[in-house]
Amino acid sequence: MYKIGFIGCGNMGSAMLRGVVSKGDVAPSDIIVAEPLQEKADAVAAEFGVNVTTDNTVAAQSELLVLAIKPQVYAVVLEGLSEALGPDTLLLSLAPGKTLAYLAEATKCTRITRLMPNTPAAVGEGMTSVVYNDACTEADKQAVMDFVTSFGRAQVIPEHLIDAATAIAGCSPAYVYMFIEAMADAAVIEGMPRAQAYQYAAQAVLGSAKMVIESGKHPAELKDAVCSPGGTTIAGLRALEKAGFRSAVIEGLEATCEKARNL
Repeated sequence: MYKIGFIGCGNMGSAMLRGVVSKGDVAPSDIIVAEPLQEKADAVAAEFGVNVTTDNTVAAQSELLVLAIKPQVYAVVLEGLSEALGPDTLLLSLAPGKTLAYLAEATKCTRITRLMPNTPAAVGEGMTSVVYNDACTEADKQAVMDFVTSFGRAQVIPEHLIDAATAIAGCSPAYVYMFIEAMADAAVIEGMPRAQAYQYAAQAVLGSAKMVIESGKHPAELKDAVCSPGGTTIAGLRALEKAGFRSAVIEGLEATCEKARNL
């Protein structure tokens, strides 16, 4: 039996797999990935050195089984796995909108966990939300946490917060990339080469995020420390507020939550 099995290896599955393999806590030989397209399966094997198969039922024979597939295909995939899944399977689902109750009804699994990771897992900086069902043992919970913390940070949350977690962690990297791109565009307007502008913008975001995490200070306090009276930063903040920056961010996250609830 393999230690970790993946059903599907798209953007999110690949990010998690890259993080796990890079960390080295689990040997590639102990990981199996089920990918229906032979060309993609071969590419996964070549990049990560893991076992691959085009048969989902083979990958299901794992201590931890990660469903890294789109919510829209869950019903079809789970039906095909019906004979392979059972009480011995510790099932990890990445899909928004697929509740613990749905997963329990759709499978023979009793031990189920919902995960909401994000793509920075690929560089060991993921943020994963974890929701256990009542059947998960302490050993199960430890195994799940060992897995998800191999590619970043993780927090256990109640299931009713999973949609909010999807927005603020799962989807927000795309919004941050857009912010970085917009800052770089502004620098390019002012004459900076684009490649250099991306480095400046990305490092500013990385450093600012570390300040929030490591200082323990409120983001507003850190913001105020940058804003000198009558200075350049406060002038820029005023322009952002006038353009509805905060409202745009909030509306974007709310739209994400609403979509997650209806998948």
